[in-house]
Amino acid sequence: MNSLHAAVLGTVQGLTEVLPISSSAHLILIPKFLKWPESGLTFDVALHVGTFLALALYFWRDVLELTGNFIGGCRGGLNTPGRKLPFFIIAATVPAALVGKTLEGPIEEIFRASPAVIACLLILFGLLLAFADTTGAKRWRMDKMSLKCAMIIGLAQCLALMPGVSRSGITITAALLLGFHREAAARFSFLLSLPIVAGAAILKVGHLLKTGIPAGEGLPLAIGISTSAVFGFLSVALLLKLVQRDSLYPFVWYRLLAGGGALSLIFFAS
Repeated sequence: MNSLHAAVLGTVQGLTEVLPISSSAHLILIPKFLKWPESGLTFDVALHVGTFLALALYFWRDVLELTGNFIGGCRGGLNTPGRKLPFFIIAATVPAALVGKTLEGPIEEIFRASPAVIACLLILFGLLLAFADTTGAKRWRMDKMSLKCAMIIGLAQCLALMPGVSRSGITITAALLLGFHREAAARFSFLLSLPIVAGAAILKVGHLLKTGIPAGEGLPLAIGISTSAVFGFLSVALLLKLVQRDSLYPFVWYRLLAGGGALSLIFFAS
């Protein structure tokens, strides 16, 4: 992993992790088509740490509020929507954490060898996002979140283990189908991703501390963290502004073009 690759892939990670277009698909397909070497553990750490920093910095007020509401809920009961929200996020995180712990490795190995399937998933779940954005009632705000809705969204998040689905894409899709407004769907999606991204970052940092940073990978590590953090922060701001006044169709069209383009490259390369 050289500095140029680190900068490009860090930028791609920052942009695609928070937008509903699948970071894993891009991080598998782009190096494959450009014939770059696969990134190792060090760079995986950089991407996860950078993404977590972006989300934590953008939502720092929400994190403080969730922490306060969690403590208040433990002490005084879950008697307000605000006090219920952190417990809903915790409950919704459990399915993806359990499935990810057991299946992340095998699923990633399977799909790394199947770029055509990844491209098809980009298209399929892009069409599902379009359906949800078109038919969803968009009448509920965040204060209408219930345990049932949170668990449905959390279960949907498990599908994001498949490259091409997108964590934010599938959780926003599920929230829209449940009747939530775009902004509420996007915000809950981002807050739900915080524990998952933080957990992944902690695990990978732990592995890196055991093995140590290989010689020559310190600079790519720093570049990967900084680029993914900066572009991740900008992507969150972009998406939350877009959903306030526009549809999610720009991301749908992008997924269709990206998936179709990848299939074309695969076809002509075979």
